Amino acid sequence: MEFKTAVFYFLSAILVLAALRVITARNPVHAALFLVLSFFTAGGIWLLLQAEFLAITLIMVYVGAVMVLFLFVVMMLDINLDRIRQGFWSYLPVGALIGILMVIEMAMVLGGRYFGLDAMPAPPAAAADYSNTRELGRVLYTDYVYPFELASLVLLVAMIAAVSLTLRKRKGTKAIDPALQVAVKREGRVELVKMPAEKE
Repeated sequence: MEFKTAVFYFLSAILVLAALRVITARNPVHAALFLVLSFFTAGGIWLLLQAEFLAITLIMVYVGAVMVLFLFVVMMLDINLDRIRQGFWSYLPVGALIGILMVIEMAMVLGGRYFGLDAMPAPPAAAADYSNTRELGRVLYTDYVYPFELASLVLLVAMIAAVSLTLRKRKGTKAIDPALQVAVKREGRVELVKMPAEKE
């Protein structure tokens, strides 16, 4: 067995075990940490596939930003774990059936003629100055420029909608008007009071 294949099986085993622990861990903080571990190992598998840009993006975006946010939210919320686990066993047969169907579908797709070793031969060796980041950017901004711009427009609309939903006016909230703060004169801000001197 080659060293690269052994590393792939090692990372795959860690990824599968970490993914199982994400859904079976009793503590939500531990589940989030196992998700961080699964992201790291998925990034390692991307590195084995010579997709360095995708691996670094996965680690920087998901581990560096999204999972930190998840951890802060999970630790700040007072989650009632007993209430969450009440309906677990009643939904387990349906969830197991859906999981088995997904595994069968993935096996049928990946084991078919489109994803076999004959249909997908090993790519040719890249040159010494090859950069998959540059190649990915070239493909995104030439062949797929319209879907890329459309996806960015959809994300922009979603971001504006999220901001507008959180900034709606609520009754009973106190807010400061910056225009009124700037328009304040010295006479309205400072009041001079003349008091006679007192001696004991």
